[in-house]
Amino acid sequence: MKPPPFRHVAPRTVDEAVTALAEADGHGKVLAGGQSLVPLLNMRLAAPSVLVDVNGVTGLDGIEVTDDAVVVGATVRHRDLERHAAADAALPVLRQALVHVAHPVIRNRGTVVGSLVHADPAAELPAVLVLLGGHVDVVSRDDRRSIDAEALFVAPLESSLRPDELAVSATFPRLAATTATAVRELARRHGDYAMAGVCVAVDRDDERATVTGARAVFIGVTDTPTLVDLGEDLAGQGCHDLDTVAAVARARDAIDPTDDIHATADYRRHLAGVMLARALADAATGREDA
Repeated sequence: MKPPPFRHVAPRTVDEAVTALAEADGHGKVLAGGQSLVPLLNMRLAAPSVLVDVNGVTGLDGIEVTDDAVVVGATVRHRDLERHAAADAALPVLRQALVHVAHPVIRNRGTVVGSLVHADPAAELPAVLVLLGGHVDVVSRDDRRSIDAEALFVAPLESSLRPDELAVSATFPRLAATTATAVRELARRHGDYAMAGVCVAVDRDDERATVTGARAVFIGVTDTPTLVDLGEDLAGQGCHDLDTVAAVARARDAIDPTDDIHATADYRRHLAGVMLARALADAATGREDA
């Protein structure tokens, strides 16, 4: 299929980009990687009158690693962040999640910020942003604001950005040195969206080899990424003999998956629990090769 007709605008600055969005009067879309938007256009599920192509906008392609966070610009590709050594050292969960995103050819074009504002509940990066308590910075012609992760995701494929706003960066806060992370998911085929997945962070007392806290965000089983605190069930346990039964039960009670053509709600809930138990064990023991 072919997309509906639209006007292509190629701004060179953020000001030009947000001006074009404002003048589109709610009928504009931002093109960065295009891996989500172009299929929607081709299937006529989106019909913007103006496409604002930000690939030529200066200053949006940077990755900044600070003492507090990893900040990713709006045109940074998945592959760029996946292969960024300093970002991986600061936040291993980024690469742990990114290697599950589709296939390398998609990661070569798709953008990190684009994935976040697309707000697909089956995507990995929204779950990571919520797990870390991050935010997205957005700009309009008249305003600039930061949107916390928990306020960003409103419903499946719906974020809280206004039509005249451009997301210019995402900030992923760094974790404590004693916090370990892991990502587990199960898909029918490599590169498919996961039937169920999870990102976890486990706080450890390395001197005593015990867990002091834990939290998880699921992928593909909730309408929006939702943080589940598991510290009550895991705190005080040994890292190498973790009993995850109570934590899995709590998490399964916190999610409400639905039936679809790929899996029943009950099967997806079961898979979520299995993935959670494995991810918690990975993080507690420091495994990063799962």
